[in-house]
Amino acid sequence: MSTSGQFSSKNPTIKRILKEASEIANQPSADYYAAPLETDLFEWHFTLRGPPSPSPFEGGIYHGRIVLPPAYPLKPPSFRFLTPTGRFEVNREICLSISGHHEESWQPAWGIRTALIAIRSFMDTSGHGQLGGMEASEEVRKRMAAQSMSWKCPACSKPNGEIMKEQEEAVKEQGGDAKKEEVVPEELRLAYRDDMGKANGKAAEKPNGKAPEPATVEGQPARSTVAAGATSQQPRAPAPAGTQVQAQRAPPQQQEGIPAWIDKAIYGVVIALAILIWRRLS
Repeated sequence: MSTSGQFSSKNPTIKRILKEASEIANQPSADYYAAPLETDLFEWHFTLRGPPSPSPFEGGIYHGRIVLPPAYPLKPPSFRFLTPTGRFEVNREICLSISGHHEESWQPAWGIRTALIAIRSFMDTSGHGQLGGMEASEEVRKRMAAQSMSWKCPACSKPNGEIMKEQEEAVKEQGGDAKKEEVVPEELRLAYRDDMGKANGKAAEKPNGKAPEPATVEGQPARSTVAAGATSQQPRAPAPAGTQVQAQRAPPQQQEGIPAWIDKAIYGVVIALAILIWRRLS
């Protein structure tokens, strides 16, 4: 799709987008296809082949949208699937290290080709705790994969199967290998693992509707708040009469001040000095 005449190629963002569109068109892949719309250079549509066996997405061909920000490639694009996959929610922006949800992990050198390779590789990972991700049974994903080939995008006006068939023919014309697998950059794999770890951590921190357990003192069992309140509200049994009399007769405790042994020590020292003086005088 040619859109180069509608924009100024002097703009760094436009220049980068046109360069990527040309590279993807001139160096086709049998696993994915992507191109900007004729009416909007910042909106792309992509068609992606599912990962190979033993993946439940094997044989599936999925279609989606890419929206590039005005500051691309300094800021990452956003992605969403339009074809049901059982891995990503339909027409909802997905959260990955390569998407607009993680600007801190995006690297301008990656580009759309790298992003599509990464999305294809990450389809077999768990979607738990991921924005735009979902979990479905293997049977459901296989059924959706079989149905995806006949899915047609209204904007592209071609079924997914026909788009990828044209890609395979383009790869053969270029003398390439249609079965060659492209590898995800290692730094992108590491960034994705970090993001999923954070997501799982946040999911574990969500409240489960249970009251938090009270803190325990080392060496003593925990005591619930309800039990403590019930104990404090229970009436105390009156002490026996004999115990009360003994308590009344008990001598009062010595008030805080100089201990009694200090007084005795002072008396002893005074007496010893008096005896010493008396001996010297006698």
